[in-house]
Amino acid sequence: MFRKQKTNRGFTLIEIMTSLSVFLIVMTISMGAILGIFDANRKSESLKEVMDNLNFALDSMSREIRFGENYHCGEDVDVTGPQNCPGGDSFISFLSSDGLQISYKLESGAIKKTTNGANENPTFVEVTAPEMLIESLDFYVIGTGVVPSNTLQPKVHIKLTGRAGSKAKTQSTFTIQTLVSQRLLDI
Repeated sequence: MFRKQKTNRGFTLIEIMTSLSVFLIVMTISMGAILGIFDANRKSESLKEVMDNLNFALDSMSREIRFGENYHCGEDVDVTGPQNCPGGDSFISFLSSDGLQISYKLESGAIKKTTNGANENPTFVEVTAPEMLIESLDFYVIGTGVVPSNTLQPKVHIKLTGRAGSKAKTQSTFTIQTLVSQRLLDI
């Protein structure tokens, strides 16, 4: 009398294989995107940390130069006298507001500083992080002349270029420049 109808419930093997394949393809693409985001985040964090260090070093240098006087650009025997350098040099020395002869220079891919720049053998200390490679540092000094016709306020234009990041894959290049004018009136 009653016949039981045969109904197909469930999925066939081909349907399961197809859905599993689509799922695996979507997951593979998603994992690639997630790993790319993690890598970009790691690079961003590393760059931010290094650039914060560089900004601190450049701000500190600018502040000392702003309150200093007798800017001397170029490594000569006597760095205590003022000297213009419109062509730029990687060395600057000046008399700080505390009366110390401060010098900055580029050496071995780092910005180095000394507070005993008037000595014959000054001791230089790195002011930039080791994860940073400074490729060029140029100081352009104008207005330091002792000639009576000098009508320019002494200014120092600082330009530096380099690479930030400890790994080659996460390195970023940068160029930063700033102009510092001597605070003490000298016209």
